[in-house]
Amino acid sequence: MIASLTGTVAHVTLDRAVVDVGGVGYLVHATPATLAALRVGETAGVATSMVVREDSMTLYGFADPDERDVFEAVQTVSGVGPRLALAMLAVHTPDALRRAVAGEDLAALTRVPGIGRKGAQRIVLELGDRLGPPSGTGVAEAAPSAAAASADHSERVVEALAGLGWPAKQADDAVAKVLAEAGTDAVAADEVATTLRAALRVLGGHRG
Repeated sequence: MIASLTGTVAHVTLDRAVVDVGGVGYLVHATPATLAALRVGETAGVATSMVVREDSMTLYGFADPDERDVFEAVQTVSGVGPRLALAMLAVHTPDALRRAVAGEDLAALTRVPGIGRKGAQRIVLELGDRLGPPSGTGVAEAAPSAAAASADHSERVVEALAGLGWPAKQADDAVAKVLAEAGTDAVAADEVATTLRAALRVLGGHRG
């Protein structure tokens, strides 16, 4: 199995990237937050998980091994495949998922597109303590630096949400709401992932 890749980022779209390792391009599916950190032409490393089916072998990429481990663990739940597992990590950080499962927070789990109340109950029941306790401090993301705040990357977030299936108008409104609540009118480069997750939570709440 391929546990990680380090190479030159050759291509990035809304749901996948190609990482060139020694002249071989590996297609890696990933969350918008992970992809937002990749830059074409730069060297990057991603933790990976390979899902093997009868007719395919698919690589999924993650910002770190913890995300990969959570991705693999949630697939032990009946009815949760790799696409839904990836959607869970698009909406929540690994620690946020741990808190949701440990606290039986069904509302948090149903914010993920594709998970209803019964599915959330099954996830809580079947995962139990397999994810372990939260390892973070409760602060999901770091504050933006002054240098990163000089440009607006709102459109990157809107495009990522559209790539996940949300209508452009709803995506735009969700980003606007997140920015209003944060007291700012722009998304810094290093806040794309944070804003994306917050917007997904807003959209998930509107679904329910």
